[in-house]
Amino acid sequence: MMPSERFITGQEMLQKVDGKGGDAVIESLQDIAPDFARYLIEFPFGDIYSRPGLDLRSREIATVAALTALGNATPQLKVHIGAALHVGLTQDEIVEVIMQMAVYAGFPAALNGLFAAKEVFASHRG
Repeated sequence: MMPSERFITGQEMLQKVDGKGGDAVIESLQDIAPDFARYLIEFPFGDIYSRPGLDLRSREIATVAALTALGNATPQLKVHIGAALHVGLTQDEIVEVIMQMAVYAGFPAALNGLFAAKEVFASHRG
């Protein structure tokens, strides 16, 4: 079966956003939910991330903020903190985005986000 245009666009966008980090997430789903991996490529990256109107930096700011505010998505937050670095955000900018969430999502969510960022930053240095 040939990959759809959405899938091809999604794969290209996933590479721009996450580099190798996105590949790892997709790969980890292949043995349990390969269809879900395809949906993850087609919808968020093929349909949403590829839309005009926001650059990738802005999209990652929004994503890091949303995942921080959720407070229960640490693995996904770590992937997107890595993606934010990959698309050009600085560590200081990411910290500021997460700190901003203390106002709207509370200190526990911001603390969890900061600890996730600390972990990602350390792994990117190494």
